[in-house]
Amino acid sequence: MDLNALADFALVATHGGLGKASRASGRSKATLSRRIADLEDQLGVRLIERHARGLRLTEAGELLMARTEGPMHDVAEAMTAVREGVSAPRGRLRVAAPVLFSQLAMGRICADFCAAYPDVTIDVVSEDRLVDLVEEQFDVAIRPNPRPDTGLVGRCFAKDRLVVVAAPSHAMPRARKPVTVPGVVTTSFRESRWTLDDGRLVLEPVPKLRLSSFLTVRDAAVAGAGVALLPQSIAWNELARGELVQWGAVSGGEVALWVLHTSRRLPAPKVRAFVEFMCRRYPDELLVLRG
Repeated sequence: MDLNALADFALVATHGGLGKASRASGRSKATLSRRIADLEDQLGVRLIERHARGLRLTEAGELLMARTEGPMHDVAEAMTAVREGVSAPRGRLRVAAPVLFSQLAMGRICADFCAAYPDVTIDVVSEDRLVDLVEEQFDVAIRPNPRPDTGLVGRCFAKDRLVVVAAPSHAMPRARKPVTVPGVVTTSFRESRWTLDDGRLVLEPVPKLRLSSFLTVRDAAVAGAGVALLPQSIAWNELARGELVQWGAVSGGEVALWVLHTSRRLPAPKVRAFVEFMCRRYPDELLVLRG
């Protein structure tokens, strides 16, 4: 049996069509179609039915996919590991990261990683949407509080929390009942209460400013525009200098940052190196972003 034809069949089956498989692999649809036809001829059965909406696996195709998917992944990963070297990270590393983390941290992180691993080049895409690592060909993704995903594995490398801050000119309320305060909020803010430290203080922010990023919210709070809810990681410097005062942490506002990759048994050396690098970067899991 032609293993290349079997690999192309698995590629088309995984992506659900010739077009997507072609874009993912860089091979033409005609080549993929011919390989599958050759495989069908060798087996004497129809593996894929073509219809107006795309492709559908036949019963024989589903059986072949179920029996060969795991072994084919193992073979492909083993060959990739051999090509890239057993222990030497090399090649292009594609990283998806949130916008704020990218703006404040990824430049230094990437520079230091490339200095440590000169045979690796890095492409970072900064977006807040959830990318599909396989479909969009990313090696790793950095995500806050990721949902459980059986297709991804990774490690938590840092933790953050949401805190309420204000300039020293704003006196912190002492009443235990809900207190109305002038708020500096993001454009996604919806009417809500900020409950601090398990109910010690409950605030009802009335938006005075709506801004598009946490950085501009922070700067407006420093200028005295109102009370703000911010990740503690981006307010360290202002709190240390006394430009902001922390009123408390929001109950349930913990944020864990994870570096994730696909659940392969043999991750590429460049992926393993990046995951370890990120964890070493924040040895006590305390996230501090400077901007």
